[in-house]
Amino acid sequence: MAGHSKFKNIMYRKGAQDQKRARVFTKIIRELTTAARAGSDPDGNPRLRAAIASAKSANMGKDTMERAIARGSGGEDGEQFEEIRYEGYGPSGVAIIVEALTDNRNRTASEVRAAFSKFGGNLGETNSVGFMFERVGQIAYSGDAATVDEMFEAALEAGAQDVESGDGGHEVVCGPDDFNDVRQALEERFGTAGRAGLSWRPLSTVAVDADNAAPLFRLLETLEDSDDVQSVSANFEVDDDVLESLAG
Repeated sequence: MAGHSKFKNIMYRKGAQDQKRARVFTKIIRELTTAARAGSDPDGNPRLRAAIASAKSANMGKDTMERAIARGSGGEDGEQFEEIRYEGYGPSGVAIIVEALTDNRNRTASEVRAAFSKFGGNLGETNSVGFMFERVGQIAYSGDAATVDEMFEAALEAGAQDVESGDGGHEVVCGPDDFNDVRQALEERFGTAGRAGLSWRPLSTVAVDADNAAPLFRLLETLEDSDDVQSVSANFEVDDDVLESLAG
């Protein structure tokens, strides 16, 4: 169970500290609504439990959460969101997976295709890049939730595959089938996770030079700024000096 390194996507953003609160809430509300279709009881609905954890981490109000859950479970009329996955390549041949929740498939497809085209990428067919990633569960805690040894031992006992601990906190990785058991075991010991869910982890990474890094980051940022897009995963790696030159 080695330290998790190099696989976590580099999240370089100019002004990344200025969180776009309204957009974050929109994405979480859509996930709450969609997850609640399978039942409004979080104890029996792992996806809803994860969505509620995300909402609490973002400091979403209780009333807002309850309305979103009610819409999804049939308590209120509301939009029906469709889950869609897009795959393609960005600058330098970086593989990208985009997961969306949308009430208008044509609008979302048009926006995603336009973003890829504008920044030197190509939108591909389903499963055109999926084989370059593995589906995993990821559970994140702040650094003060536990020591490195405490988190490692607890994750190992719970059945996790991997743990990365650093300045940004702890990130536990597990198989998708083990996700609910691992998360429950960690939350019983350390409390509610700051972030928990299934994601795509690249099996290998592509080095991106300074010329291609800027358009790649603009592509990823444009995709993530879409209200319809829930997550973006990519298999790139950028040297620190390139990041510093872009930030300068």
